[in-house]
Amino acid sequence: MRPEGRAILLGGPAALFAAMLVGGPLRADDLRDALASAYQTNPTLEAARANQRAVDAAVPIARAAGLPSLGSTASYTEYVKRSTEDSTAPTRSVDLSASLSVPVYSGGAVKNSVRAAETRVVAGRADLRGTESGIFSQVVAAYLDVIRDQAIVGLNRNNVEVLDVNLTATRDRFEIGDLTRTDVAQSQARLAQARSDLRTAEATLAGSRENYISLVGKVPADLQPPPPLPGMPASPEEAVSVALESNPDLIAAHERSKAAGFDSSAAGAGRLPKVSVFSGAAYSDYLDTLGGSAAPLFQQRSTTAQAGVRATIPLFQGGLPAAQQRQAQAREGATLEQEIGAERAVIATVRTYYQQWKAANDVITSSQSAVDAASLSLEGVRAENSVGNRTILDILNAEQELLNAQVVLVRARRNAYVAGFSLLAAMGKAQARDLGLEGGMLYDPEINYRRVRSDIFDWSRDPAPVARSTRTVDTPAQDGSISAKDAAASGASIQAQNKAGN
Repeated sequence: MRPEGRAILLGGPAALFAAMLVGGPLRADDLRDALASAYQTNPTLEAARANQRAVDAAVPIARAAGLPSLGSTASYTEYVKRSTEDSTAPTRSVDLSASLSVPVYSGGAVKNSVRAAETRVVAGRADLRGTESGIFSQVVAAYLDVIRDQAIVGLNRNNVEVLDVNLTATRDRFEIGDLTRTDVAQSQARLAQARSDLRTAEATLAGSRENYISLVGKVPADLQPPPPLPGMPASPEEAVSVALESNPDLIAAHERSKAAGFDSSAAGAGRLPKVSVFSGAAYSDYLDTLGGSAAPLFQQRSTTAQAGVRATIPLFQGGLPAAQQRQAQAREGATLEQEIGAERAVIATVRTYYQQWKAANDVITSSQSAVDAASLSLEGVRAENSVGNRTILDILNAEQELLNAQVVLVRARRNAYVAGFSLLAAMGKAQARDLGLEGGMLYDPEINYRRVRSDIFDWSRDPAPVARSTRTVDTPAQDGSISAKDAAASGASIQAQNKAGN
């Protein structure tokens, strides 16, 4: 049963982003829906949640070493061969016994083991949030890839249609002697190249759609423009400052180093005394066989009971406790270095995404100028060609320059949005709790932890595990075709991304 828990919208930029994602009427394929679908059905996320439940189980496992243990034994014995010198030996017996042991002092081993397990639960939750954030970044990239590639297919298809018309017009003018065979050949070559580029773009689009299906679990259809990214940092220093407080990978590394410290303390307990209280009872019944023919003269049943305090004081263990503690301390040192490594990686990642985001926005501005200029240039070249001042090759080159500028603009808008979202993710501001996803309850790992942390019943168990994520084997194979509706939607998305990226 999926744990329950509602998303709480946070204040500031996270709340604004959540409002943008959930606001307005529900559309079948907007970015919010894609993220929600991935959150509910992605196998990587489901596996991470299952692994976190396994981490939760380490707490009661560690706590069990400090709890009482109760056991019993029962045996039935047939003495198939007895001593010939002892005619009173029994031929069979039944023995029952029970024992209770209560740990009193273990040198701090149990306490520190429990603390280490609890700290690793906190680290695991941070890892889970990091997995969520990583999947969301992949979904955003896949979503924008489909929009980008649909737009590029549309641009290339339009280019093929224009060049096809150009070739027809060139042939007509060749027939009347206005142009040469070279002009026709140049037009044919450009059209063939355009068709090749269109086929390549369609193959790329098919791959992007398949990647979207693998992440989201359904076929992309009529993708809507993504919402603007709010709360972007004003400087890389601001982004790093937020990331050092909120990045889930860094939080997880810090908690793991704390847990390793508790492990070191637990390992040192091996040289300290251990004290426990014990009691036991036993019952034996010789089934009227003790004493042979004189069995009525013998007591056939006996009952014993004992209780006491047991202290185990290590005197010499061949250096085992010292070696175990040194080993734990070395691992603790490794986690401290790994924490610094994670911090370095987070700083580098945030700064890199910030620069990519800024650079992509600058490319958008320059590419938009290039598109505007190329459009005017093409119009002018065509006008000059009509009066004989420009050749067919000049027109073909101008058309190619316009197409190239348009493709660069489309890619820059995609890159700006993906880099911006990745920057938010690296800052720790693109997790499920930040996005306020609807479409069902958000997964709350605290619920499972509260359920199992104090469970001391040996026979409690969960239902047999079943796969929760959806399969995509029944989805149709994707191709690079686009409908008129897809082309129109991609055009709207391209325009919207210009505002979103800035």
